Amino acid sequence: MPDLDDLLRARLRAAGVDLPALSGPDLGPWQAWLLLREHLGRRATLVDLYELAAASRGIRPGELNAADREHLKAISRRARRRFGQAEVLPGSDRSGDPHEVSGYDPAWQERFVIWRDRLTAALGPAATRIDHVGSTAVPGLAAKPVIDIQGSVPDVADERSYLPLLESAGLILRLRETGHLFLWPPPAYPRDVHVHVCASGSSWEHNHLLFRDYLRGHPAAAARYAAVKQDLIARWHDDRKAYGEAKTAFVLDTLEAADRWAGTAGWHR
Repeated sequence: MPDLDDLLRARLRAAGVDLPALSGPDLGPWQAWLLLREHLGRRATLVDLYELAAASRGIRPGELNAADREHLKAISRRARRRFGQAEVLPGSDRSGDPHEVSGYDPAWQERFVIWRDRLTAALGPAATRIDHVGSTAVPGLAAKPVIDIQGSVPDVADERSYLPLLESAGLILRLRETGHLFLWPPPAYPRDVHVHVCASGSSWEHNHLLFRDYLRGHPAAAARYAAVKQDLIARWHDDRKAYGEAKTAFVLDTLEAADRWAGTAGWHR
């Protein structure tokens, strides 16, 4: 049987994966990961696929070479289509961007204001609200120095009402998926902002605002998140995608705690 992390073994068993079969010819890493994904949804991440692939070769996930990782990312994107999510847009790739976690910088709020004003001018009434979300929106929290902005629109599927306006503000579409568009600057410009478009009143809007406000009001949770990020950036310093997906369990667990808090604190977005 492959040498797997105990937690991953338990998750595989819960998903009904026959662990001894992982050593045989009938159940490869990809098939096992699909079963895990069907059972756990977003909690089954690219990092799990790395671990399954590495274990099948008798190595550790960090020992997978760059070509192996790119191959696994490509097949995981096929799973996103299978589970109702869209592919990234051709020609929107970036390379060579810094991948680091920095101590909190008060200038992040100032950069948000600059981008908020630019987007407000571009979108006008097409947007119902524009919010600073993500780690750079939480005072004191370490983060990658990229401003996450969430723009809410009445109908995210009505791209003609807002997408050309965002492109006129200097952004390109990177990802389109159900209920969400993701844009960033073209490759010739610094990666200083990520813009997420969602529907007003959607769960996407709700969760990002709730996560931000919960961390703002719970310094201990924010400190735990900072520690998680520092640990993961050290492990995945050369793999931005793996770093992002490895945070999933913390984010989902925190959202569960935040939902309980919101119900007692009277929080509303």
